[in-house]
This record gives sequence, structure tokens and C-alpha cells, in this order.
Amino acid sequence: MVKLIRALFLSVLALSFLYGADLNPSSIEAIKARGVLRVAVFSDKPPFGYVDAEGKNQGYDVYFVKRLAKELLGDENRVEYILVEPAARVEILESGRVDIVFANFTVTDERKKRVDFANPYFKTAIGVVSKENELITDIGQLKNKKLIVIRGTTADVYFTKNHPEITLVKYDQITEAFQALKDGRGVGLSQDNALLFAWALSNKGFRVGVGSLGSVDPIAPAVKKGNNELREWINETLVKLGKEKFALKAYEETLKPVYGDTVDPKDLIVEGGIL
Repeated sequence: MVKLIRALFLSVLALSFLYGADLNPSSIEAIKARGVLRVAVFSDKPPFGYVDAEGKNQGYDVYFVKRLAKELLGDENRVEYILVEPAARVEILESGRVDIVFANFTVTDERKKRVDFANPYFKTAIGVVSKENELITDIGQLKNKKLIVIRGTTADVYFTKNHPEITLVKYDQITEAFQALKDGRGVGLSQDNALLFAWALSNKGFRVGVGSLGSVDPIAPAVKKGNNELREWINETLVKLGKEKFALKAYEETLKPVYGDTVDPKDLIVEGGIL
């Protein structure tokens, strides 16, 4: 029995050595063989990632995902969209359920310990939105008050670390968090400023009073830790797309209809993966 087990182990070891790349379900060859790119996106974060009335995935992130699928598989429709909550973006990569997370994923040192980020395609900072008649324009106004955040986001991390005097009310779902703000369960909501600008424009009576907190952070696609092949391919593709000003095209198609002329695209987009 011991000899049989040892023989089986050596066989698996040999196969792993010979076909190691094939055993990685997110290797370039494995994705091509499967014929589908598996990507985690948001379902409820317009205009970046959302499901429209017809059940189709749309948004700035999805615009990039479609092009990646076309570059890799020759067809922008060869994508399996897997919907993800903000707090689950790291875990869904670690589980191997997706090849790429393309869900408005801000790069942080803590996240880099568990996933590998490609180069950025967007940039953002933290903001705070609140009711116009009770507008929050300074963090000092939040002392001993309730601020709504989405669990696992950079806003959650920032306020937890830097402002213990502020009571955080945390939600897993973006839509749930914004509904909580409307219901008055907090005096404000903190999230990426790009999302807040868009939300405030379409929700009368609310305004972004704090436009930028902390540093300007890159947003990038992420792959499973150690998947250098796929990460490097994404980077090379971003360079190629930068030459045709693809990020600007994506902005004009998906974000400008929301922002209008209130936002300069240069303040948000990143061309060619170069911040």
C-alpha cells in the first residue's frame, strides 16, 4: 500500500512538472482552452459595473473586460461575469473561481499581500456625500456621528484607522448602503469620489461636500497571487490600448453621460497603465 501511494504521488508530481501551466485554471492557455474569460465585476455600482434592465452587464469596468476578451479570445462576448461584493474581491480570486477581478478595485499595500495587481486604468480618492440641507464639508463635522461605509472598501479602512471618533455603520452591498443614507441611518456616506459624484448627480437633494480624502489611489485589475503570466499579459494589453486612447473612449461611452461636463476625465482615467 505504501509503495502504491508513493507511486501515485510521484505520478502526480511528474504531471505537475510536465504540465504545471495547464494545471493553473487561470493560465493563458487554460483560458484559451476553456474559451471563456471568468471575471468578477460589480452588479450594483453604476456607472462602473452594474446589471441593466435587460440583465446585461454594463459600465466602465465592463467596457474594459469586453476588450480584454476580444484581445485574448477574439470575441468580446466570451466572458463569464461573476458578480461580487466589495468585501469578497480578494477571496473570490484566492478561491480560483475567477481569472481576473475587474471591480473598481483600489490598490492598497494590504491587498497586495494577497493578490497581484496589474497596472491601473483609473484613479480615485475617498469622498463623502450627504444631504444638501445638512451638508458635510469637513471631517470634523462627523465627530460622534454615524458615517455609512461599504465593508472592505478603502473608505472603511481609512476611517477605521484614522478616525475612531466617528461611528461607522457598515454594509456589504452598495445599494443597501445608499438606501441607508436616504433613510437617514447616517449623516453621510463615504466611498470612492468618482462613484459619489455620479450618484449625487442622479439623486436630488444630495451633494459631495468632501471631494477628496487621503491620497489619490490607483484602481487596477487583479489576478491570483503568483499568476505573473496573466498579470503581464494584462499590462501589455493596457499599453496597447493606451496608444489608441481606449480609456478616454471608455469614459466617453460610460461615464460622460453621467458626469456631463462636471468632471475632467484626466482627473480620473489612466491611459496605458501609467499613472
